[in-house]
Amino acid sequence: MVTSSHEAAHRIFQEYPGLFSGVSQALGLGLSPIASVSVLPTDLTEARPVERRLDTLLRCETEDDGSFLLAVEAQGKKDPDKTGSWAYYLSYLYSKYRLPPLLLVVCQDRATAEWAERPVHIGPSKWPALTLRPLVAGPQNMPSIKDPAEARKDLALAALSAITHADDPDVGAILKALSKALQDTPEAVADPVIELISQGLGKRPAAEHWRNLVATDLSFYTSPISEEIRDEGRAQGRAEGRSRAILRVLDKRDIPLTDDQREQVTTCTDLDVLDVWLDRAITITSADELFTEESEPQD
Repeated sequence: MVTSSHEAAHRIFQEYPGLFSGVSQALGLGLSPIASVSVLPTDLTEARPVERRLDTLLRCETEDDGSFLLAVEAQGKKDPDKTGSWAYYLSYLYSKYRLPPLLLVVCQDRATAEWAERPVHIGPSKWPALTLRPLVAGPQNMPSIKDPAEARKDLALAALSAITHADDPDVGAILKALSKALQDTPEAVADPVIELISQGLGKRPAAEHWRNLVATDLSFYTSPISEEIRDEGRAQGRAEGRSRAILRVLDKRDIPLTDDQREQVTTCTDLDVLDVWLDRAITITSADELFTEESEPQD
């Protein structure tokens, strides 16, 4: 299943085609500086009914070493079938475009990255006809950018740093550096970076940390994700306020709650239910009455 973090891990190269210059330097590839990049179609389907589709495909023009094709794949887990597909992609691309293809695999965990970067020899053991050698970007080799000034120099690389280090304990420092770097960045430049990072973090704990940073450090932006975050924050604030009011009323009326009942009140986020509970808190004689079926709002 294609997830938002999968999409962000490769789509960032479409949004910022020049990003590979920073990635190649970080990986010690030693390529000539890229002068220009163009996005190419990713559909590699043949006439026969077998669909093969890359995540992202770019044509890169270097300053000194000519042109090459950059195929970017986001890989979330080990998949033995994928190496055959990757070998097909590179052979097909070379046949179609007559340009040297390079496969970049973006991973968000070390185990997958270590699996992806192993060379795959295709052919008899004594004479492999082809060798698949993906270039892998992941938490094991992408820079951990924690300095706002460094992040500001290359926002796309800093965003990829956050995406590839999404599961690392120090990802919070990377996200904080990015939020600081984006504070004095034009909104048109900052918006896609904010969106890609949000998508790239997926449902990981770091995603909530990023949403909080956007809602506070970047509160002046009006991108869809920032507005969504603020709406969620306002709704959460209203829910917390109602929960506190319910507990205060019950406390003033000397109606005790068990730990489980108190947790049920404080973790509820349904404003309609909380409103009913608040009204009932004024008249009930025991905590059990707060949670009777009659207390739930009716459709």
